[in-house]
Amino acid sequence: MSAPLKIAVIGCGFFAQNHLQGWKELRGEGAELAAVCDASAEKANAASRAHGVPAFTSIEKMLDTVKPDLVDVITRMDSHLAICDLLARRGVAAIVQKPLAPCWADCVAMANTAREHKSFLAVHENFRFQAPMLKVKALLDGGAIGDVSWARLAFRTGFDVFGNQPYLYDEERLVILDLGIHVLDIARVFLGEVDRLSCETQRRNVLVKADDTATLLLRHSGGAVSVVECTYTAKRHPDLFPHTRLEIEGTKGSLILDSDDEIILSDGTSHTRIAIDNPLAPWMQKPWHVVQRSVMETSRHIFKSFRNGERAATDISDNLKTYALVEAAYAAALDHTSHQPEMWQHN
Repeated sequence: MSAPLKIAVIGCGFFAQNHLQGWKELRGEGAELAAVCDASAEKANAASRAHGVPAFTSIEKMLDTVKPDLVDVITRMDSHLAICDLLARRGVAAIVQKPLAPCWADCVAMANTAREHKSFLAVHENFRFQAPMLKVKALLDGGAIGDVSWARLAFRTGFDVFGNQPYLYDEERLVILDLGIHVLDIARVFLGEVDRLSCETQRRNVLVKADDTATLLLRHSGGAVSVVECTYTAKRHPDLFPHTRLEIEGTKGSLILDSDDEIILSDGTSHTRIAIDNPLAPWMQKPWHVVQRSVMETSRHIFKSFRNGERAATDISDNLKTYALVEAAYAAALDHTSHQPEMWQHN
């Protein structure tokens, strides 16, 4: 067997704990967690003690000392441009957390730098790797409901996402960029690329600075139509966090995902219930397990792609197509017309 590839993690905050646990799970597949880095020495040292690897507060020093093969960047989006620029120029492959950056121009700059230096750069877009989404994709690809023509994809919650991420209160753009980007990505995966979209945003929580609710209408290139809904201000009990609900219709039937345990598949006259296999590892806990496993599965896919010299499904060039939908959504909400997503014109 070939020697393990060294993985370094930059950013040891709240969500990074799922990444760190996931990399430990992947040790048997050739991934060796080799270092952690955070601007906060306290966070870096805590991760070091928990996982038995060296801690750094300087990215440059970590790169010089450990010489990692692949770096997982789990920091706030406003830091991604500088970090990924450094990694690309040092010839180090990288995974970067979503959202890719605060604006389209920064995303394009990152993509161009990666292309210029022939650097591997993938985005940790994990909703498409959730166990329910993988099962839905397999059913759609297998023709279970025929050609897809319509869908509703909804993530509606009132869960306090601000408790662990208080900076979200002050974001200039909130729910579409932070949450809707996930739902837009699976809309692309299930129904194909988007020709145009319209969008209405709302600010229903007076404590937040930006949009906390968005409703989007997408026209896909193959003729299908989808409705994408996302909110952090739902008032419901029980709250469905952190689950995405789906209803997809095709020429032969429909499927409904109302829980992360099963899919209801219908042909219009009868239905069947299809169980979703989503076992818990020792470090996972409900209801977070659907997210925790998707983090690990995303890391697994990107790691295998890198090791095999292949482009990841969530390569930066693919993720730009999703990010372009975010930009089009905000533009459509501003002028109340439909918009076409931009295309990346690389250098």
